Amino acid sequence: MRVKPLPVAFPTVVHALADAAARSPEREALALGGERLNYREYLCCVAGFSLELRQLGLGGRRVALLMGNSIDVCIAMYSVHAARAEAVPLNPVYTQSELQPMLDDAGVSAIICDEALAGLVGTLATGAGQIEHLVAVGSGNRLTVWRDRADLDALDDLPEPGDPATLQFTGGTTGRAKGARISHHSLSVNLSQREALFPTRDDVERMLCIMPLFHCYAVSMCLHAMVYRRGSLVILPRYHPGEVLAALVDEKITVFAGSPTVFTGLLNYPGFAGTDFSSLYVSSSGSAPLAGNVLKQWERITGTPILEGYGQSEAGPVISFNPLNGVRKPTSVGIPLPQTEIQVVDLETGEKVLETGQKGEIRVAGPQVMSGYRNRPEETALALRNGWLYTGDIGELDEDGYLYIRGRKKEMLLVSGYNVFPREIEEVLHRNPGVKEAAVVGRTDAYRGELPIAFIVPVSGNGADAETLQGYCRENLAPYKIPAEFRFCEELPKTVVGKVDKVALTQTANRAEDNG
Repeated sequence: MRVKPLPVAFPTVVHALADAAARSPEREALALGGERLNYREYLCCVAGFSLELRQLGLGGRRVALLMGNSIDVCIAMYSVHAARAEAVPLNPVYTQSELQPMLDDAGVSAIICDEALAGLVGTLATGAGQIEHLVAVGSGNRLTVWRDRADLDALDDLPEPGDPATLQFTGGTTGRAKGARISHHSLSVNLSQREALFPTRDDVERMLCIMPLFHCYAVSMCLHAMVYRRGSLVILPRYHPGEVLAALVDEKITVFAGSPTVFTGLLNYPGFAGTDFSSLYVSSSGSAPLAGNVLKQWERITGTPILEGYGQSEAGPVISFNPLNGVRKPTSVGIPLPQTEIQVVDLETGEKVLETGQKGEIRVAGPQVMSGYRNRPEETALALRNGWLYTGDIGELDEDGYLYIRGRKKEMLLVSGYNVFPREIEEVLHRNPGVKEAAVVGRTDAYRGELPIAFIVPVSGNGADAETLQGYCRENLAPYKIPAEFRFCEELPKTVVGKVDKVALTQTANRAEDNG
């Protein structure tokens, strides 16, 4: 049975910013190093730049953002929305060959980029005839120029909830990236949904943002979340564990958002245990499953919880969370957000709802779900069926309705006719005290179909060897799930948002010269 609609605090995220400026104009909104903007200045900058975008005729069109973490990218995102254009955030480290197909697919009319990328973007614009405007942001053209002199009347015509807000491209590590279309209502309602399980406090929170602000996790959990509660967003342009720990102390951070890679790296950084965490209130983990031992270590040392959640670009993006004021289960990604339904269905048809504890594909229904993929009718039809978003993730629900992620459908291995989920093996390996990080992929095998191959980053000075890990797996896994090989490395390849690059590892595992 579907639950009653959830009250939404704001029609759009732009309304949330206008409300924050009206209620708390002098409260610090954005900070990077010594530069600070309060909410009045933040709104002035958005009003000024959005008017410029409107005057360029970009209302109702798509505008790409190709920017690293900065105060300017925050202003740019809200300005594109305020101009009633559709934002297309893209990874600024992508190459021309990676960006060109996305720009062509999105049909963008303008690109806002960091000054250092102007040359690359100029080449891209030449190759895509529909791109009419290029705005390079840097030392000579800051978006903070309007902080004291913008005409707020430019914000009279704010976007409507049904307007397209963001064309969010999915990660292209498993094939061609797809642009998920998210409305303003989906963005705004998802903030209200998340607050029900991950409540933050008005005019109190100071959040540290180290995740990339082109990614939906950072945009939702950091950028929009702080505006929603009139909090302060403290930005680091790049991740370095020493700088993170210093910022946690110096900026009196109360909320921290990271990925499993970030939490693991911080725990293993010298001086972590001696850091003053007295200001920290709560942390969130997303983008990939968090190992249970990492969560427990963090909570033991800092005295504060990590709330692990689950989401997708196609779902606004948040789907579930472990509740702050409720039962938190390690290795689980929690319970569905209000007005969200989660089911686990069979892998063959996707129609049979499985019982508690059975593994299958996760499907989701809720108001935060995308309207579809741009220019991808066939892939939209596969993802959106009968009111459900088919996530492509494998999971199971326990007796209390808590969701556990077991891997990606495309990552599932077929070993001697048995379904094997790499995440299950990884969780066992992460429990071994000699393992810092672990990732499992498949290698094709003429006899058994596929074999699990484990890549291990050992704990410095306390690393386990292959024989020890094989014995450990034998105690905790069925024989066909035990990795056929353990490969040791100094680090695992990662994507820019901290996910283990399983494509690269699979290629390595299947390279003929590496297989004897």
